[in-house]
Amino acid sequence: MTNGQPRLVGLKTLNGLGRDAFAEALAPLFEAAGPLADALYAARPFDSYSGLIARAEAVAAALLPAQQVEVVNAHPRIGANAQDVSALSYREQGYAAESGQDLTTVYVALDRLNREYEARFGFRFVVFVNKRSKPEILEVLRQRIDASRDAELQTAIAAIFLIARDRLAALETA
Repeated sequence: MTNGQPRLVGLKTLNGLGRDAFAEALAPLFEAAGPLADALYAARPFDSYSGLIARAEAVAAALLPAQQVEVVNAHPRIGANAQDVSALSYREQGYAAESGQDLTTVYVALDRLNREYEARFGFRFVVFVNKRSKPEILEVLRQRIDASRDAELQTAIAAIFLIARDRLAALETA
């Protein structure tokens, strides 16, 4: 971490790490996604982080559905306690911008709908926040809760790679 922000290790270093350290080095991009980290570890070496993300996207598409669920569930819940999310998730979910706002009803609704979503689909709601407020995300959650399980799993997987690409861009400019 640099100034409280995670950082990426150099690619030469990444490619030479052992399995556990390799998985930990991916955390700034993919949270802690075990099956994805294992498959990427086996696919080394990488010559760019953007290439790694592209490979990760192909790998995730080929994972068994149970493994895809594990990858999705590695991401924090939208509206989770700010102390329980990574520095990048904290920034992405806009916790700092909420200072002084009373979003109690929004957080109560997010909690209820997150639990309903997880009961319906068997995995967490993942969305590329992209500077949307919690009330806007709540509306996205309301719309997506009626989707089919297969469609929703693919939407969540796609969101993971939108998030990873956004994180990569932020880390490369930091």
